[in-house]
Amino acid sequence: MTIPWLTERDPFPPAGSALRDPNGLLAAGGGLSAERLLNAYGRGIFPWFGDDDPVLWWSPDPRMVLWLRDLHVSRSLRRTIRSAPYTITFDTAFPEVMAGCAGPREAEDGTWITPAIMEAYHRLAALGHAHSVEVWSEGELAGGLYGVALGRMFYGESMFSRRPDASKVALVYLVRHLERWGFELIDCQMSTPHLASFGAREIPRTEFLQHVDRLALLPAVPSPWAPHPDPPEALGVK
Repeated sequence: MTIPWLTERDPFPPAGSALRDPNGLLAAGGGLSAERLLNAYGRGIFPWFGDDDPVLWWSPDPRMVLWLRDLHVSRSLRRTIRSAPYTITFDTAFPEVMAGCAGPREAEDGTWITPAIMEAYHRLAALGHAHSVEVWSEGELAGGLYGVALGRMFYGESMFSRRPDASKVALVYLVRHLERWGFELIDCQMSTPHLASFGAREIPRTEFLQHVDRLALLPAVPSPWAPHPDPPEALGVK
């Protein structure tokens, strides 16, 4: 089977028409304008491609999600958060977080966070649709994560660490704040053991799209985001 090649004006095909092998490949082309990206996320679709590839769009089945109420925080991570070795901010260093996520990683060749992806998501951040969580240690960026928010639906994109547990701390703070703001789940896109260790699980794409249809239409949290100045105990980390 083949996938359609989109012009900038072509609509996405239905997510249900995505290939089974490779799982979720839906379409190619169409550009990375802010309008295109927001339309994609609202349909449960995301871009993922390498430097030498065209823009590729995906909607895998099943879909990995983290229900906020199911977040698992290990004892060691709880100790790290309680000891407060890091300072947490939101939406203060989006480009730096993306650059950190794009950096080299062990056992990985290259990165899908290409210059084109970085430029596109910087635009989304400037428009208030993409958000970052920054974890600081002695004034240096120790880790963080970023993603996209539509209404009360959050789509996780990537995370990184330069210090122990930094990205994990970012995830816990994000989840607790999303809960306060009326979000219900984070789209994790692809299944990995690392995400499963936090309580993420796979659900059928049809179910995922039903949640997207409902949550993405709810009122958005005003941008820029900011963490609540509560101690870790108030965030449910005891």
